[in-house]
Amino acid sequence: MATTTAAPQQQTAPAAKGKVKRIIVIATIIVIAALGAAAGTYFFLLKDGLPHSEAKPAPPPAPIFFALEPMTVNLQSDDGNMHYLRVGLSLKLIDPKVQEQLTQHMPEIRSRILLALSNKKPDDLATLDGKRALAAELKALVEKPTDAGGTPAHVQDVLFTEFVVQ
Repeated sequence: MATTTAAPQQQTAPAAKGKVKRIIVIATIIVIAALGAAAGTYFFLLKDGLPHSEAKPAPPPAPIFFALEPMTVNLQSDDGNMHYLRVGLSLKLIDPKVQEQLTQHMPEIRSRILLALSNKKPDDLATLDGKRALAAELKALVEKPTDAGGTPAHVQDVLFTEFVVQ
């Protein structure tokens, strides 16, 4: 009887080892398939949404601030009193060539600005909206070509560094 019981035990041990190997092989195939699906999703679906190192836009150039000498002008007055405006300006530029162009024609540009400022009234410049309108007007004056048929200078902004109405 000892021999008959030993035979069935030997047959079940190899069958159990075969099942374990089969489970390991199936688990390995499932893991590989899951990794393949994840990699495929990443490369095919998310590829367009991810920024590429080559496609990064270049950072905008640092602005150039071009300071003009302060100006003092008489303002027009309805009340008979003498009013003055002292204003300091800085121009925000992008291109250094524009700074060179403005420097070459600075007497003409200062003249335009002085004539525009002397035509203002103190009440026009008292409000924040009045100052913003003045900055926009001065920007248009500075951008205006100095030569006939010349190209306009591109000014990003006109900034007040000093503004005193007396």
